[in-house]
Amino acid sequence: MGPLKGVKIVELAGIGPGPMCAMLLADMGADVVRVDRTEDARLGMGHNPKGELRNRSRPNVAVNLKTPEGVETVLRLIDQADGLIEGYRPGVMERLGLGPDVCLKRNPKLIFGRMTGWGQYGPLALTAGHDINYISIVGALHAIGPKDGPPVVPLNLIGDFGGGGLYLAMGLLAGIIEARVSGKGQVIDCAMTEGAASLMTMFYGLKAMGRWKETRASNAVDGGAHYYSVYETKDGKYVSVGSGEAKFYALLLEKTGLAGAADLPPQMDQSQWPAMKERLRKIFLTKTRDEWSALMEGSDVCFAPVLNFEESIAHPHNAAREAFVTVDGFTQPAPAPRFDRTKSEIRKPPSVQGEDTDVTLRAWGFSDMEIAALHRAGAIKQNGRE
Repeated sequence: MGPLKGVKIVELAGIGPGPMCAMLLADMGADVVRVDRTEDARLGMGHNPKGELRNRSRPNVAVNLKTPEGVETVLRLIDQADGLIEGYRPGVMERLGLGPDVCLKRNPKLIFGRMTGWGQYGPLALTAGHDINYISIVGALHAIGPKDGPPVVPLNLIGDFGGGGLYLAMGLLAGIIEARVSGKGQVIDCAMTEGAASLMTMFYGLKAMGRWKETRASNAVDGGAHYYSVYETKDGKYVSVGSGEAKFYALLLEKTGLAGAADLPPQMDQSQWPAMKERLRKIFLTKTRDEWSALMEGSDVCFAPVLNFEESIAHPHNAAREAFVTVDGFTQPAPAPRFDRTKSEIRKPPSVQGEDTDVTLRAWGFSDMEIAALHRAGAIKQNGRE
């Protein structure tokens, strides 16, 4: 079992970063129960719940929170939990009768993890938004993209999964550790805007020192530098180069045939970066991506081919480390990070809504008689049960 064996978490089903946070904890051995809805609203055309890979490693219990019996069922789970994950808009949990005051009164050591885009208060707190919006107001989106074009959307990695899922997971674990010392729980207000802002700390520091230009693609690590950029190859594919340090840069010049050229400017002469980038652009177009990989990969150039999903799965380094695994027919990233003694694992494929209701409630202390009564009241649903 993983390093979080014995930690119990209740997850109120949501989208985006909440499931990511729960997946990380569950892969590391936490006993996480995902409390889902009883209706099958998400089972529309083309939707396969088994492909919702963020829902892996934990059971799914379907509960009707519109019934008092359903609310009490969740409260009984929370009574036993170390932590809670919820991603509703501010005020929703309170209206359901599951707010922090209620939960902490019943379980004083509970860490009540709240995940929102804008935070629990502030002018935007009650408005809808998504990752692209959250990273817009903290400078992250503005900084990513070409100099002569609009910002580039970096998937939803920075707000949802970086500033949201990872920060709430870290916060929950910190809170649980503290509660085991103090005996007191607390509420975590995890705003994706603030998590994304935290990820930008280094860049705000560079700006304060006068070492960061607000114009995109004008800095060392935003694609402005010729030695830290992406280049197209002869076959229309791409390679990445990150030869920032002088010794790595010297190797880049050697591998590209530029070493010893009389007209080479100093590496850090920013006025010459555009011209050097153009020279490298033309050079990289002379070979295919695989030819450049054969020449540079495995050296200290700081080089990698830009791979798509299928190519990433097959890459020899990823294959050697088993960075991707196949479970229930779905190839997916393996748990990370790695522990040498208490190993993380994908403990089960994602469940359909209510697939594990009865067996999970039983494992959390509900009797067969109580489970049957909850079914009669319409408070819970077991998938496949009439």
